[in-house]
Amino acid sequence: MFRYKLILCLLLLVIFPASALERPEVTFKVFQFPANMIPRIDGNDDDWAMVPDSYAIGMDQLEDTEVPAGTVTPRDPKKLDVKVKVGWVKGLNRLYFLYEASKDYWDFSRPDLHNDIFEVVVDGDLSGGPLIDMYHRDLWTQQAVGDMSKLDPRISSSDAYFAQQGAQAQNYHIFTPALDKDWAMDWGCAQYTKELPYANHALKYNFKPGEPGKLVLEFWITPFDYAGCEGPERAVESVLTENKLIGLSWAVIAYNDPNSNKRQFWNLSHKQTFFGNASDLVGFRLMPLEPQFRKEIDAHWSFKVVDMDRRLVAFKDESEGEITSWKWDFGDKTASTEQNPMHEYKDKPGQEGIYSVTLEVSGPKGTSRLTKVWDVHVRG
Repeated sequence: MFRYKLILCLLLLVIFPASALERPEVTFKVFQFPANMIPRIDGNDDDWAMVPDSYAIGMDQLEDTEVPAGTVTPRDPKKLDVKVKVGWVKGLNRLYFLYEASKDYWDFSRPDLHNDIFEVVVDGDLSGGPLIDMYHRDLWTQQAVGDMSKLDPRISSSDAYFAQQGAQAQNYHIFTPALDKDWAMDWGCAQYTKELPYANHALKYNFKPGEPGKLVLEFWITPFDYAGCEGPERAVESVLTENKLIGLSWAVIAYNDPNSNKRQFWNLSHKQTFFGNASDLVGFRLMPLEPQFRKEIDAHWSFKVVDMDRRLVAFKDESEGEITSWKWDFGDKTASTEQNPMHEYKDKPGQEGIYSVTLEVSGPKGTSRLTKVWDVHVRG
């Protein structure tokens, strides 16, 4: 019986593969900007000086996956050199990028997709799976690229495009630079994802098509758990939280001749199909603040009204630092020394039911206090 169960489990894994990420041996880091140091989107890199070099991702992490298997494209920093840093801000569902690239020949004279490009794919909830129409139609293998015999004949390209393309993960072709065209091509029909209030960008460069030079691209995007074609009203942003792992990858697409389709595809995933399958992305960790930006002890808390009729409120300590004691003042002349107390307000009926609550935390590094004035409302 055990043998048959094992065989069945293996068959299910083959038919319905679990979501995964490429390059499991490495986890890249996303720098947390302090809330009072959010980078300006102006094309300057001075706001990023605080980001340690350990967060920078360069050409040494990229492979040209456009060439046949077994072929290695040599890296030549005189021809192309790239450095990328990624950041986030606690409380904002945004990913900030600084892309710096030097190239001996910038190709951006044509009005179509033939353009030097920074292609970014993000999967904010690690849902994995296909994100372009070809892969949505290829239900069983998720490996067919151009092999029409493997596509489900019941699903048209149009059905796949309007139902799911770009919905669970988003692909941005960012033109570096864009000449007389939009800054990016969002591979899908949810074009609002590349516009304010969901994205912003700025470029700085001083060269013409065919010339060498350095380009600085600064931008932020909003990852979505769902971004459908019907518009932002039903869209669901990915909630970014400290230590969360997200799927993210990019490719630097480099042309050197506007009359030739030959290009290089410098790929962080190392798997060519990452552009259409979010399971081929790599893992990025949303990091806590670096020590120099953190207070040694800092009081924070939240609350939830559990039962309005009983006027029962749950308080949650979210303080940071080494803490050994808690003191709550519930604003009704009662107190608690629990870390996460439940409190039932018992004022006389008819009173306001609006309270100023204070949490004071203490530890080896000192004391911190936080009062929220009239945040807590319960029926009087």
